[in-house]
Amino acid sequence: MTGQPEILIVGAGPAGVAAAIQLKRSGVPFILLEKDSVGGLLLNANLVENYPGFPNGIPGPKLAALFERQLRRLGVEVTQDELLRLDYEETWLAETRRTVYRPRVVVLAAGTQPRPLPVPIPEAGRGRVFSEVRHLAAARGSRVVIVGAGDAAFDYALNLAGRGNAVTILNRGCETSCLPLLRERVAANSNIAYRERITLQRVEFDASASCLQLLTDHCSLFTDYLLFAIGREPALGFLTENVGRRQAALAKHGKLYFVGDVHSGHFRQAAIAAGEGLRAAMQIYANRGVDE
Repeated sequence: MTGQPEILIVGAGPAGVAAAIQLKRSGVPFILLEKDSVGGLLLNANLVENYPGFPNGIPGPKLAALFERQLRRLGVEVTQDELLRLDYEETWLAETRRTVYRPRVVVLAAGTQPRPLPVPIPEAGRGRVFSEVRHLAAARGSRVVIVGAGDAAFDYALNLAGRGNAVTILNRGCETSCLPLLRERVAANSNIAYRERITLQRVEFDASASCLQLLTDHCSLFTDYLLFAIGREPALGFLTENVGRRQAALAKHGKLYFVGDVHSGHFRQAAIAAGEGLRAAMQIYANRGVDE
């Protein structure tokens, strides 16, 4: 099966959704590709407080649900598929699990993926170890250890503690890179323990207690779940070396757009991503007919 969309948007997080909404309004044909769920990392966010229009903030999953609702109202279909390989010779060649696309322009809103885990996880314990808090949405009254010291670690802790879980944050150093307000909220929450200078060295599964045993350089901890929040990296594993070498030129000529978290470094925010998606869509519309 071969599809021939004019524009291929990869990823339905804030950037991809904003691009899709604007292209729909402009009457430009496109396909919005998403391998998982609409919303991207919003599905992990405990409370989004810097997205305009929500004076009291809004839980990430609720904002993602509003995005999906808006897409449905506009008649935008989200194609559930995963991009496996993206190459460019004279035209784009986008190979997914289900088909092949040859679009004129590609908008990469693929977001990020968790960094590799720093320690091996035993087979028996893999269903208890995660890198995204949304996989623990059903956890209630459980013990959860979070490894990390940034915004994500502290936000995840507040999310889980708010649902009655006992949370411990492990920081291998003594400095945190999270917003001060998150640190203050964690310090005020009796369901969260914060521990510094603790390095996780090994993970074992205790079958007798049906839980994980975490061995560190200072102590041994028992927990029901282990959550890593140790950073993320751009989800660009599908790019061929050819595209990697030519990406600057392709972007310059309006064939390729990087939008949102996939290229934003420390500036990974939903509002920034949405703005970049909107801008890309407007540029695509303005450039229609050029170099075709």
